[in-house]
Amino acid sequence: MFDRAWMLIIMTTVATSVLMVRSFPEADKVKSLPGQSDVSFQQFAGYVAVDDNNNRALFYYFVEAQTNPASKPLVLWLNGGLGCSSVGVGAFTEHGPFLTNQGQAIVQNQYSWNKVANILYVESPAGAGFSYSLNLSFYKTVNDKVTARDSLVFLQRWFAKFPEYTNRDFYITGESYAGHYVPQLAELIVKSKVNFNLRGIAVRNPLLDLDTDMNAVDEYYWSHGIISDYAYKISTSLCNSSRRYRENFSGHHSTDCLVAAQKVSEEYSSTLLIDKYYVIGDRCLSYNLSQASFLSEMLNLGTFRLRKSSHNVQQIEDPTDQPIDECNLKYSEMYLNRKDVQKALHARLVGTTDYRLCNKILQTNYERSDIEIPTTDVIGFLVKSGLRVTVYSGDQDSVVPFMGTRRLIDGLAKKLALKTTLPYTPWILDNQVGGWTQVYGNQVTYATIRGASHETPATQPRRSFVLFNAFVEGKPLPKAS
Repeated sequence: MFDRAWMLIIMTTVATSVLMVRSFPEADKVKSLPGQSDVSFQQFAGYVAVDDNNNRALFYYFVEAQTNPASKPLVLWLNGGLGCSSVGVGAFTEHGPFLTNQGQAIVQNQYSWNKVANILYVESPAGAGFSYSLNLSFYKTVNDKVTARDSLVFLQRWFAKFPEYTNRDFYITGESYAGHYVPQLAELIVKSKVNFNLRGIAVRNPLLDLDTDMNAVDEYYWSHGIISDYAYKISTSLCNSSRRYRENFSGHHSTDCLVAAQKVSEEYSSTLLIDKYYVIGDRCLSYNLSQASFLSEMLNLGTFRLRKSSHNVQQIEDPTDQPIDECNLKYSEMYLNRKDVQKALHARLVGTTDYRLCNKILQTNYERSDIEIPTTDVIGFLVKSGLRVTVYSGDQDSVVPFMGTRRLIDGLAKKLALKTTLPYTPWILDNQVGGWTQVYGNQVTYATIRGASHETPATQPRRSFVLFNAFVEGKPLPKAS
């Protein structure tokens, strides 16, 4: 049941959006970004208040489709982390119209998702990116429920600003901890019966079930040669990742886990030498942040921790032929820290002097028990409600490995009695395997993107774009001709 005060906000906002029929807000229009070349599409950015009493507002960046925006769907993008920036990561590092280049300029993205849809990037919860709460007590109580409610209020008020989009086909997408944000927001939309034309959701490398996702980490390390057969056997037979996470977090260690740590902690510490979000890539030695930083912290809590590693993680050779710039997150943060960029975006820093891709206060204070709540049943509810669901994985991510996600979606399909309408098979792009996919009941799609990281568009932009386009158009991924 929704409390009365919150429902009053929703009802008032609905009434306001019905009465307000006007053009897009000129005050939010982004005329041009520093370093930007001329473009044909409109951009908007600004704030939407989600709690008037507590001075809480979410920041958004909206880019219309590059061609025929009136005929294209609206897609909401939410980054995870948790507490990471949808603008800094999603828009300027992954799939927005502009990508940062060493923090000084931006270049047009050949595979921008706004080629096929109108994209709305929202910084959620408050505290992520440029979003804020003036009431600091918010950061002590923020959780999944509050995040979903704030996002729903945001959408109601955003549609009041942009009434032309009210009846547009609408999709919610995200990655990482958005495996909670996306389905929970979609569930709230369905249950509150607001007048959105919600058609489906898509989540990438999502945290869906703590035990399954975390225990897939050991399997991933072993299958990719990162740990030995011996270490894998010890971890799976004595003390698996999810158990280590709970014990390390609580500070109470069982005999089994202490024995296991004595045997293999040195071997597991070598995982600090790799980029866990892109195991075949090199780490950015001058920058120590990832959009999945909170999940990385969880992963570290799930690592055997008994003695210090003898490895010096700084003594790694520089890459000599690296097609992917592993420091792209650093460049995005540098660009968005520029005052001229913030002015162009109508953004401001509230309660901080620097823009950060991920908010440590949110990561520290977020309700930990929510992390252990599986969201697969929520996805099941959405499927029963008639929504299309796509879940996909970059197969070089060890933080939320594809094998755990694949098992969860296959198990959900069986629970829902969905028949396999497309058996597990490769999908093909440019005469190469783009990944693998399986479809259930012509409603639920699972797919991988071959060679991709946790942030798939940053490492496999074309394959990611093709998958996204197939999702919004409701079409299957391409097969071999």
